[in-house]
Amino acid sequence: MTNKPDCAWNLSDLELVPKNGVKVMSTFACGGGSSMGYKLAGCTIVAANDIDPEMAWHYKRNLNPPLYFLCPIGDLLTKDLPPELYNLDILDGSPPCSTFSMAGSREKAWGVEKHFREGQAKQVLSDLFFDYLDLVGRLKPKVAIAENVKGMLIGNAKGYTKMIMARFKELGYRPQLFLLNSADCGVPQKRERVFFVAVRNDIDVPPLKLAPTHRWISAGEATIDLQNSEKCNSEAITSEKELNYWMTTKQGRSLQDGCMKSTGKASWFNNVKLSGDLPSCTLSSSDTNFTHWTSPRRLTYPEWKRLGSFPDDYQAKTDKIGKYMIGMSVPPKMTEQVARAVCEQWLNVNYSELSNDNQAKNTN
Repeated sequence: MTNKPDCAWNLSDLELVPKNGVKVMSTFACGGGSSMGYKLAGCTIVAANDIDPEMAWHYKRNLNPPLYFLCPIGDLLTKDLPPELYNLDILDGSPPCSTFSMAGSREKAWGVEKHFREGQAKQVLSDLFFDYLDLVGRLKPKVAIAENVKGMLIGNAKGYTKMIMARFKELGYRPQLFLLNSADCGVPQKRERVFFVAVRNDIDVPPLKLAPTHRWISAGEATIDLQNSEKCNSEAITSEKELNYWMTTKQGRSLQDGCMKSTGKASWFNNVKLSGDLPSCTLSSSDTNFTHWTSPRRLTYPEWKRLGSFPDDYQAKTDKIGKYMIGMSVPPKMTEQVARAVCEQWLNVNYSELSNDNQAKNTN
């Protein structure tokens, strides 16, 4: 039997993480990717928020938060809120990013009211970041951390980014902007994301240093113990056309290569044959776009969890929903690296002391 790789983990492992006393609220919480990252860093999630009932079910099922607000974030600006939310260390948020994503509609979708996902209320997605900032202004956490796509740094979206940075300053914060790759954070996936990290002006700390340099973990290494499961058979490619494209495409390339060889037409560019020797490409919300490197099949849900740094025992109603959530989430181990840097440099957490105290407690 093949041993699990070092990057594998379970939700029960969170019970062993020394608590650092840092209190976090997570907005746009989705299935809890960011929240699990904060927990891995020793933080305590005191509340979470999302508009999507499906995401709320999964978040509560897996993370059991003390407080959960199932509503648009804008409602939190007028609701009566419990006093503990006015004493937060970190207010986290990952506003929906499709209007800024290079894979999305971008400018055409700005200012347009739409459903982000079926079952959700309509929202103006490009305004949600500013609703998050208004909540920062109401709750006044010590630190605000917001994640979004690399597309916010490109083209006309740079204007939004400048407005966000200016709004942070108006609210009394010193914001910084970081572009990080999840592969540098110990995630077996290349996923570039922008992090806005802002500290309140009355907290006297130097600028944050944030440059993770974890060794890259390949998709093959991360999933080595999952290759002979029964689930693999159920994900087999059944289309003769797609199978032909897969067979004639090299690892790490789009099936467009195989399509071009067979038909001379440029199509299937969204379908990728992953490389087993490199971290996965960025996983999206579509569960059909990613195929295995040596077996003609799609990735299984357990493989998605590994590539997204989700815990092996994370429960989803269906594999399809689970894959969707992972594709929409900040990888937990990416958030962990951001959280550790903020806790250590800005919130006076000494991880060496925490580790020593925990070892002494376990010894006794």
